[in-house]
Formats: sequence, C-alpha cells, structure tokens
Amino acid sequence: MQTDRERTDGPIVLFDGVCNLCHATVRFIIARDPDARMRFSSLQSPTGARIAARHGVAPDSLESMLLVENGTLYRRSTAALRIARLLRFPWWLAYGLIVVPRFLRDAVYDFVGRRRYRWFGTREYCLVSQPGYERRFLD
Repeated sequence: MQTDRERTDGPIVLFDGVCNLCHATVRFIIARDPDARMRFSSLQSPTGARIAARHGVAPDSLESMLLVENGTLYRRSTAALRIARLLRFPWWLAYGLIVVPRFLRDAVYDFVGRRRYRWFGTREYCLVSQPGYERRFLD
C-alpha cells in the first residue's frame, strides 16, 4: 500500500528546487489549493527527476515549472495557466489567457525565467522543511 507521500496521481508540479521565485510560487499555489489537489517535487530530487525523465525532460534541464496532469506534461506558460485554473477564485480566471498565442505567452515566461536567479536569488534548503507542507511533496 502506498503512503500519501509515495502517491504520484493527480496534478504534479515539478519546480526548480534552488529558485526563490519557484519556491514562492509553490507557497502561493499551496495557499490557494485548499483541497490539496496538487502535489510537488523538485526537479533536482530523485522523484522529480524520474517523473521528468518519464516525460522526456533531461535531468539537467531546469525549467522553472512543469505540470504533469492526466499523464500529459505541460511546460512554460501553458503549465502556469493550467496550474492557475486549478486554484480557487479569482486565480482560475487567469486561465482565460490561454487564448493568447503560445509564442507570445512563452516569450514573457522565458523573459522572466532567464532572469529569475538574478532577480529573485537562489536557496539551498528545501521547502518541505516548513511545517504543514510535508504531505504535499512527493519526496
């Protein structure tokens, strides 16, 4: 029998574990996902790397955020918008931006993504260590 932390069903958000912006985003998601539908794993963790590899993402490809939902991997702005649609009101309204052509959405996403370490910094400790978050993480 799988424990709650071993479960990999439901939407899984894979994030860059050293990125401060990514950590802030994960905290934002957790606070606005009261039903705890989404689970999380750092791309640098064995579980996150394994899930990413299953979907053809190279282990050293540290995209800032990926979403695995119903067996499909979503990247960049599409992942961000699909995550938003799973959040409580009013955040799910952001999913309406999906009508903007992906090349434009991804250009904005990539602009921030390329500068995220410089603008927001990095960290060495794990977000899981914060009380109450443990059950939301796969590793």
